[in-house]
Amino acid sequence: MEITGKIKLIKETQTIGDKGFQKREVVVTLEEQYPQHILVEFTQDRCSLLDGFKVGQDVKIGINIRGREWINPKGEAIYFNTIQGWRIEALGGQAPTAGNDTPPPAPAPVDLSDDDDGDLPF
Repeated sequence: MEITGKIKLIKETQTIGDKGFQKREVVVTLEEQYPQHILVEFTQDRCSLLDGFKVGQDVKIGINIRGREWINPKGEAIYFNTIQGWRIEALGGQAPTAGNDTPPPAPAPVDLSDDDDGDLPF
């Protein structure tokens, strides 16, 4: 599945528990008649996929919906859902900035003044 929207919030990577589980969350606003703010969780090595993206960017995120059951102390089943991201890409010609807002340098100009006869090579 995929969702497309504008980044509203990017959280820092969190480390949870003694085993070092990592997660990073991003909130994406879906531009619909009634805008929806969707929390997407990236885990483990996928946390770094959010590096370079910034608030306001239009993105497309590949997601999986995960569900789990928990039995509370009263013996009742409680269900939780998570939206996990596995891919993210910028839309509209915007590229992730990798933490740098400086555009790449322009290519050096080509000097054609040394052309001996002015003829084109073809």
